[in-house]
Amino acid sequence: MTGSERRDAIIRTIQKTHIPVSGKSLAASYDVSRQVIVQDIALIRAAGYDIISTNRGYILNTPVKEERIFKVHHTDAQLEEELNAIVDLGGCIENVMVNHRVYGHIEARLGISSRRMVSEFLEDIQNGKSSPLKNITSNYHYHTISADSKKTLDMIEQMLTEKGFLVETGHFSP
Repeated sequence: MTGSERRDAIIRTIQKTHIPVSGKSLAASYDVSRQVIVQDIALIRAAGYDIISTNRGYILNTPVKEERIFKVHHTDAQLEEELNAIVDLGGCIENVMVNHRVYGHIEARLGISSRRMVSEFLEDIQNGKSSPLKNITSNYHYHTISADSKKTLDMIEQMLTEKGFLVETGHFSP
């Protein structure tokens, strides 16, 4: 195994776990000294990976992010309720998408993750004398929602269902 292959394997090993991986165990796994692992970690960091050294080993500092696409339907009057309910449960509304019969796939990045951002978004729509993208498709639209876990996305899905906003979950088909 070359050094480059070993470093790729180390990255995969650290990515697969949420607990620190000790330098000693990495050294044993790849039949090299612990000092070689320390040098590999330095090279991996130089390549842009945010690896944290703890007293129990190495861990990759990447936020966990799960995503799901929801097809929803609601009125303009319910827009604030929908967005606030999603962010209140810990979701981030990454985008809004519609599939227009004439214009095709239209998508706008939102990145809304707090009530303050919901308020600013709604003000921008009102001040710009614009209407939400969903209005060109009879209020049907899609959102990609991200969250810290599948459990959070499940709670968001349940809330959207209970409020009568959810049409379906799954893949957006342009």
